[in-house]
Order: sequence, then structure tokens, then C-alpha cells
Amino acid sequence: MRTYHCFWLLFWAGQPHQSFLTPLSKRTSGYPEKEKVLVLSGNSRQDLHRSKRSWMWNQFFLLEEYTGTDYQYVGKLHSDQDKGDGSLKYILSGDGAGDLFIINENTGDIQATKRLDREEKPVYILRAQAINRRTGRPVEPESEFIIKIHDINDNEPMFTKDVYNASIPEMSDVGTFVVQVTATDADDPTYGNSAKVVYSILQGQPYFSVESETGIIKTALLNMDRENREQYQVVIQAKDMGGQMGGLSGTTTVNITLTDVNDNPPRFPQSTYQFRAPESTPLDSPVGRIKANDADVDENAEIEYSITEGDGYDMFGITTDKDTQEGIITVKKALDFESKNLYILKVEATNTHVDPRFLYLGPFKDSATVRIQVEDVDEPPMFSRPAYIMEVKEDVPLNSVIGTVTAQDPDAARNPVKYSVDRHTDMDRVFNINSGNGSIFTSKPLDREALLWHNITVIAAEINNPKQSSRVPVFIKVLDVNDNAPEFAMFYETFVCENAKAEQLIQTLSAVDKDDSYNGHQFSFSLAPEAASSSNFTLQDNRDNTAGIFTRKTRYNRHETSTYFLPVVISDNDYPIQSSTETVTIRVCACDHRGKMLSCNAEALIHPTGLSTGALIAILLCIIILLVTVVLFAALRRQRKKEPLIISKEDIRDNIVSYNDEGGGEEDTQAFDIGTLRNPEAIDDNKLRRDIVPETLFLPRRTAAARDNTDVRDFINQRLKENDTDPTAPPYDSLATYAYEGNGSVAESLSSLESVTTDGDQDYDYLSDWGPRFKKLADMYGSMDSDKDS
Repeated sequence: MRTYHCFWLLFWAGQPHQSFLTPLSKRTSGYPEKEKVLVLSGNSRQDLHRSKRSWMWNQFFLLEEYTGTDYQYVGKLHSDQDKGDGSLKYILSGDGAGDLFIINENTGDIQATKRLDREEKPVYILRAQAINRRTGRPVEPESEFIIKIHDINDNEPMFTKDVYNASIPEMSDVGTFVVQVTATDADDPTYGNSAKVVYSILQGQPYFSVESETGIIKTALLNMDRENREQYQVVIQAKDMGGQMGGLSGTTTVNITLTDVNDNPPRFPQSTYQFRAPESTPLDSPVGRIKANDADVDENAEIEYSITEGDGYDMFGITTDKDTQEGIITVKKALDFESKNLYILKVEATNTHVDPRFLYLGPFKDSATVRIQVEDVDEPPMFSRPAYIMEVKEDVPLNSVIGTVTAQDPDAARNPVKYSVDRHTDMDRVFNINSGNGSIFTSKPLDREALLWHNITVIAAEINNPKQSSRVPVFIKVLDVNDNAPEFAMFYETFVCENAKAEQLIQTLSAVDKDDSYNGHQFSFSLAPEAASSSNFTLQDNRDNTAGIFTRKTRYNRHETSTYFLPVVISDNDYPIQSSTETVTIRVCACDHRGKMLSCNAEALIHPTGLSTGALIAILLCIIILLVTVVLFAALRRQRKKEPLIISKEDIRDNIVSYNDEGGGEEDTQAFDIGTLRNPEAIDDNKLRRDIVPETLFLPRRTAAARDNTDVRDFINQRLKENDTDPTAPPYDSLATYAYEGNGSVAESLSSLESVTTDGDQDYDYLSDWGPRFKKLADMYGSMDSDKDS
């Protein structure tokens, strides 16, 4: 049997709105007349498996910004299973449950603990349920309901900017758009007029107006002039509740700037200007400045000045200073007080950027009169020309006048002038000038070939005031005369082969002339009279400023004559005719069958064909190496130790001569201290020979100390080399014991008798000088030398 139960939820809310499911009862004084019951049908157990059911009332309203001291009452939960015995417990979950919203678990009353703000959160979703206290099981399924926060007008409109900045051109028409301001209201725009904003202007009339609904600011006054007022500050108010009384409001400030337009023409502050200019004012120098005023700014105030009329139209010019917008009057031509001392000009100032909309205001230009008074100054002399060009022949006699310069004082006084040459331009003093009349004459000979142009400067100064001076360049060209004889273009030295044939060309000649020829040079070539008949060569003039040298006979002998000197006469065709005699050197050389030179009696003119330079260098190096070898051999022969007493190839033991000083052999460890070999530094090198008295006391040779880790073999080899090259070493074994032979050594015996470095012949005659003890040795080696000689 299925048992059904009812779950009642009662809510009390201030100023409720109609639910989208079931309407509420009629309101009185903003509050419901009686509690509303929310009924849910279900059972205690089987309902958990039934399909989901909906609340009959699931949306309620709660007033925001509650100002009471007690908790704000929201509603009441009640279940038909509640018998009033406290067996049921009501619980609440969802948004703000336990914090913003609390429930009395015994009675089911729901209250709001804090002031709620719709702008922070407009809707709260909650879930309600009744459970058995003893079992902890729900007696009804969990149900969901919504609490919507009812809006009140608690937010004033806020502008998106605290300050707006805008600009419009001056002289704009009425209704010209300036800027749009925007204000927003955080209240609910769907409920009442709390968020309905209306704009109005508090400050800025009658110049500007604002549209109440859009916030668009427009101009309200015609012909607002920037020159009268440039900045405007407008205060705009935004009020909610549709602008009705009691609505909240906010304000913002709009700074409006009028931008400039070209609505003002330039104007001169005076009609006439006076200036003075010395007649010595340089060209392009300023005479004075004038300025037309323009109330506009930037490019609208740019002015262009021009001279439109006047007798000084071509004497003066005017330009605009871009920084100050002033007109600068400058001198275009040289002023002359004596010619004209007063100029009257008409100057016009015009805007460069004209706005056609304001042409009705009149022409955007103005004019003024400028009077320029020329002042007299003491001027330097002026030459009749800016430069002089003169010509003179290079053979002109000294002190010949070549030209005249003229200068005079331009002042009314006409002071006398004296002339001089600037010696910095004529360091060699080639020219001079008559100080009275300005005639220029030569003072030194001229040479066109050395210097074609002479550029000098002439100075003209007033006699009464030498500081007043001027200069003029004088260019003097030296004209050519035929004063130089032609000569060979180069030094000619040629050769002729011994086997040359007659009429064979051996050299072509050409000539040059330092003089200038307007029609071109024409040279003629011929042999000198003394060589014309007896020469072994002939000369042929080619009529093209060249000539060829030919052989006259068939063969030449360099042993008879190795060099020929052929004199050649060269003449030009100018007036007066100039000629010179040049010499051609011809060497007789041996040539091959092709005519290629092999060798000459003297030095060859071309690289020799016998031995090349490389071969000569190789021969020279061989000779040097041979000489160095001979010198080294002689030096080594001097340093080589004397020949041993016995040179026989037979067993050394058969040739040893006993001097009653024998050692005990290799087994005699007392004969020689082997420690010396291990410690070379302990050797006493100061010991001298005791068998003879040397005639010359040789200084003991200190040998280099061996390293501590020197091998005995290396030590013995070093000592062997030193004894071989030491002329003071004794010629026998007893004092040169090495005590290191080894078994089967490839070095064989280390005896000094066989340790000579060379097998060359030595002179043993000095043994006869050593006394009677060495007489036998002297006879032995002396007889050996005799046998070799025989």
C-alpha cells in the first residue's frame, strides 16, 4: 500500500512579484496578507524512486539593503510529516546557506543574516529538505527554490570618464557635434526607473547644449571666435529615475577647445617704414625687417612677403623668416650713393593658406610702403673690369709693357689711385707695374716651356687713404716662339749583328719639340756632315717625323770596332729654324742565324743567351761553398789531435810500448777508481803530465759537468770526443782509461790509439823535440813518413 505525505513550505517576503508558476495574492502596503504554502506531494520511502517533482512556488523576492536591526525574515519550511514532536529536522543548502541564510531546524523559519546587494548577486539558488532526527533519513525528497533580490534605487549614475577633452573649429555652425558623454547606472534596468538616466547641462550655456537621452554635446551659439575665447568648461549631469525628483545624479566636466581657422587677414601695424643702408652694403645683406600681424596661429598665420611696386624693385629683395614670420629686406644689386640715394618700395603681405569659407571677410593680404635711404661711404677704387687677361711672347725684351689696368675712386672726391703688384702672387718678381698709370711690364725673361700662365693680383689703393684698396686678378698668357730645337724622344742605343746584310734596318728614330706648333711639328732627319760619307750606316727620313738607320755594308767585326757613334741632325720647319745633333750608339754583337743577339764585345744590351742569370748565380754559389769547405778543413786540421804513435792495423797488444807503468787489467779494481765515471765532477783536471816537463804550460781545459743521470756510455763518448780534439792529451792509454767496453760491443776497443778522427797524414817531427825518451818514437814515425814518401 502506497502512503502519500505532504511537505509544506511557507514564505513571507516583502513586496512580492508574481511567480512564473503560480500567482501570489494581492499585496497590501507592500507585504502579503497571509502566508503562502508551498505543497509537495510524496512519500517517505518509495518517493525516492519516483520521477522528480517541481515546487508549486519556486521563486521569491527579498528586498535589498535591509536596514533593520533584526534578521530579515525570508519564509518558513513545513512538512505534513511534522507532528510537532521535534522528530523532524529542517536543513538548508545552496548559495549562502549557513552564512547569508539560516534556518531554524525545529520550526523551518528561514532568515537573512546580512544586508544583501543586488548589484553584487541578484539571485540565490537554495535547496530545502526535512530529515528524521533519529534515523537521519529524509522524509521528503530535496526540493530547489530561488530567492531573487528586489532592486531599490541605491546607485547613482557614473560617467565613464571623470574629465572629457574635446575640440571643434572656431566659427562652427550651430548644432555642430562636439563630443558624446556616457553614464551608466548599476541598478536593475528591468525594474522601474532606477537605471533610466537623463543628461542635462549645468555649466556651459549658452555656448553648448546636450541631448538628454544620448549625452551628445553640440554647439548652441553661432560664430564662436577663438581669438575672443579659446577654452570652455562644460559641466554635464546624469540623473536616474528619468530625471524625476528624488533620483540620484552624477556629474562630469568637459573641456572644449576652439581650434584655429584662417579667419583673420594679416595687417601691418604701420603704413610706412624707414630704413638706411650704406652704399657699401654687401649683396644679400639685410637692410631691415617688417612684420604684419595675424591673429591666427600656426599655418593659418604663415605670411609671404613680396615687393610689388617701387623704383627699387630690382635693387632689393624680401624673404620670410619662418620662425618669426617677419619680412627681411635684402640687397640684390650693389648700391651707389652717387647714382641714387633713395628708393621707395611697396611691400605686400599675404596669407599662404587661405580658407575659401571666409573670403567674404575681405582680402587676406595687406600692403605697406618702405623707404630706403642710401648713405654715402668712402669706397675703395673700382677697376674697370672684374678680371684682366693679357698675352705676351716669351722672347719679349725686358721692361716691355704687356697691358694696362684701370681703376678710379667712385666717390665724388675722385681721390687719386696708385697701383702695385701683390708679391704673394709673383714671388719671382717677373712682372712689375707703373704705380701711376697701371701699365704692367716684364722685369725678367719669360719661358713658355717653363710656365705657360702667370696669375698675378694688382692692388689699387687711394693715395690719401691707403686702407681703401681693391684687388683684381690679372691672367698673363705667355705665347710661344720657336726657341727650342727638336731632340730624340728617348736615348737610343742599339746593336748590329756581325753577320748583318747591307740595307738592313736596325733602328727607327723619333723626335719631340718643347715648342708649340699650331700646324703640327714637321721634323727632318739627316746624318751630320762629318759622318755622311764615311759612315758605315745610312739614315732614311720617313717624312712622318721618324727616320730609320740602315746598314751600309755586309759584315761587321766586333774585334775591329765594337761600338759606332752615329751623329744625327734633327731640324724643325718653324721660323726661325732650330736644329740639334743627337748621337746614336751602335754596338757590334754576335748573333745567331735568326739575328738574335748572343754576346757583344762590351756589356750586352739584352740578356745574354749563353749562360742565364740562374746559371751564373749557381756557379758563384759553388765557388763560395768550395772556399768555405777549404777554410773549415784547415781549421779542423789545426784543432785535430796529433797522430797516435801506432797506426798499424794489426793487433794493438803487439804494438803497445811498456813504460813500466802497467795496470792490473780489468780485474784490477785498484788501478782506476770507477767512481770517477759515476761522478764526473770529482775529476781533477789540474793534474799535469809527470813524464816530461812541457815547454809550454797549457791551461787545463775544464770540461762541462755531466748531468747526474748521464749514462756511462754517453759519458765515455763525450770524453772520447774531447780527447780526440785536445792537443794537450797524452798519446798513450794509461791516462785515458775508460773502463767501459762490454761484451761483444760493436764499438770494439775504445783505446785512444785507434780513436783518431781522420786517417790523414800528420807531421811527427815534433817528437824529436821532446827529448831522449821519445827518440825511439821519433825514429819510428819518421821512418814511416819516409816510406810513404818513397
